[in-house]
Amino acid sequence: MSKKTILLISFFVLLSAAFLGYAGYVIKDQTGSFFGKEKLPILGPMGHTIPGFSFTDQEGKTRSKADVEGKIYVTEFFFTTCTGICPKMNANMEKVYAKFKDKPDFLILSHTVDPDNDSVPVLKAYAQKHGADSKNWWFLTGTKKDLYRMARQGYLVDDGVYTGEEDFVHTQWFALIDKAGQIRGLYEGTKAQDVDKLITDIDRLMEE
Repeated sequence: MSKKTILLISFFVLLSAAFLGYAGYVIKDQTGSFFGKEKLPILGPMGHTIPGFSFTDQEGKTRSKADVEGKIYVTEFFFTTCTGICPKMNANMEKVYAKFKDKPDFLILSHTVDPDNDSVPVLKAYAQKHGADSKNWWFLTGTKKDLYRMARQGYLVDDGVYTGEEDFVHTQWFALIDKAGQIRGLYEGTKAQDVDKLITDIDRLMEE
């Protein structure tokens, strides 16, 4: 093989490598990752994950962070006597539940912000009203301070500071949490388009 032929082969090899590299760059630049598999962003301060918790569900069972490890879940904060945003939020949450209730690695965590009135029996009746199975849709209660800490420092759905028993959280935000305990999206639970996006993002997260 002549020196000229070797040089030509080397040139085309380098050209092909450069083209493939550029193509990969363009694909990644347009989609955020290769082959169109864009990943959802990670929200919150760098390294933020959901802290530990211990609450009681509608069946009187203790639920903790260990129970959600390795699961994808959606969380919200509501109260059963709410006549404003909560009924619309939970009507929309029913759509999320209907789509993913048969997925073993998916959960919904609905926290009361009114634990003085939302006892376990009250939460159970409310869960039944929404057709929720305690296997994968938990209605949770605990101390007001711990519930509000999770809303604010855990799921970042409220920016207030706990001021005592007169404090009150009233937020329309749903948070999407991945299997590593990271926040991957925030959605207005009263808006149909946000809930549709949440459903799409859950599907995307399940493919990551």
